[in-house]
Amino acid sequence: MIHHPDGRQQRWRQHLAMCRKRLSAPTPMVVEGKLSRMVGLTLEAVGCQAPVGGRCWVETAYREKIEAEVVGFAGEHLYLMPVGDVYGLEPQCRVIPSGQPSVARVGMGLLGRVLDGAGHPLDGKGPLQYESIRPLQGRPLNPLTRQPVEEPLDVGVRAINALLTVGRGQRLGLFAGTGVGKSVLLGMMTRFTSAQVVVVGLIGERGREVNDFVRNILGPEGLARAVVVATPADQPPLMRMHGALLATAIAEYFRDQGKDVLLLMDSLTRFAQAHREIALAIDEPPATKGYPPSVFARLPALVERAGCGEAGKGSITAFYTVLVEGDDHNDPIADSARGILDGHIVLSRELAESGHYPAIDVEASISRVMADIVPHSQLEAARRLRKHYSLYQGNRDLITLGAYQAGSDPRIDRAIEMQPGIAEFLQQGMHEPVSLAQSVESLTRLMAET
Repeated sequence: MIHHPDGRQQRWRQHLAMCRKRLSAPTPMVVEGKLSRMVGLTLEAVGCQAPVGGRCWVETAYREKIEAEVVGFAGEHLYLMPVGDVYGLEPQCRVIPSGQPSVARVGMGLLGRVLDGAGHPLDGKGPLQYESIRPLQGRPLNPLTRQPVEEPLDVGVRAINALLTVGRGQRLGLFAGTGVGKSVLLGMMTRFTSAQVVVVGLIGERGREVNDFVRNILGPEGLARAVVVATPADQPPLMRMHGALLATAIAEYFRDQGKDVLLLMDSLTRFAQAHREIALAIDEPPATKGYPPSVFARLPALVERAGCGEAGKGSITAFYTVLVEGDDHNDPIADSARGILDGHIVLSRELAESGHYPAIDVEASISRVMADIVPHSQLEAARRLRKHYSLYQGNRDLITLGAYQAGSDPRIDRAIEMQPGIAEFLQQGMHEPVSLAQSVESLTRLMAET
């Protein structure tokens, strides 16, 4: 049977060919424009033409050039967003279209390196070795040609392995408020997950966390099989968006080389906030709690790039952290992310404050592919543990106050009896890896008498 690629794939191939042609061809004659207005971080240029996504150079009063990207237009006016500092700009500055789109340069030489959102090295280890280029926006995959999620992935965390089993090629969200331990849990999965390549996107987080993540969480051994893309909170919104897109493009490259990739993005919320800043700056009206409609189109476009590849290629198993502002799980970004991801792991502030680590709320968490990739015996054991856990949590106030009388309900009596073992099972040290086989064995042994 002859396979005919669909229109989206053909358009992507044409776009990739255009990118290669533009990068290899000499720069054509361009018409320069002038900077007419600057409001916030939005630059308005007149007298030149460039497509949305095209790059331009803006010359400052000190004859330095600042890179900017076209994010919109109105009539003869182009709206630009700078990717760096805007110091030195003045009215009537020269605006020079580069004639080239934003691309991701990828290759095996990226392993062990730390990059910024533009793909430049941050680690001082010399120039990067590239093999090819890819469109920064990625290529769409025909959903019918994707391989299904069929086998579990060992992430080294007992509660996740046993109760929320992750499939190779699955996309999950890690939902938590600030200071609940999501970054530390990501670090555990970075070190313990059985993936060939790890791509980490640190988007809009504190700059201190970048150095701490590379030195203390990854370490030399973990960094050897990883690529880190870091765009801290002090970077312009366009650079933060590019950081997320670049991390995903790098993961796609390794997937197409037949590798099983683990993509960790911290955080999806900061990516959405960066896009909100850009959209509001070019006068897109806000819709839901200050987020313009285009934000909710950007999220699935980013997330859908992860997952299993086509036949003969690898997979991208992705974890996206979602910052739940004010512990409100009905936040627009959290609510949208739950609908486009293949499961979610919720971290509880109450558990974290009680010293329970990792603070995974097993009642509120779910893996939508677990039923397809684990044996029935594990599903049944996980169901029984959840039942005991929920019964105890639902009656905890009565039990703590002494209002519950033993023997009133045999199910609650059994849940009270099981609680110490369940609490011990759900907790794990941050430097203590637990394999998938060990996790399932511990679950089976704990539930054997129920």
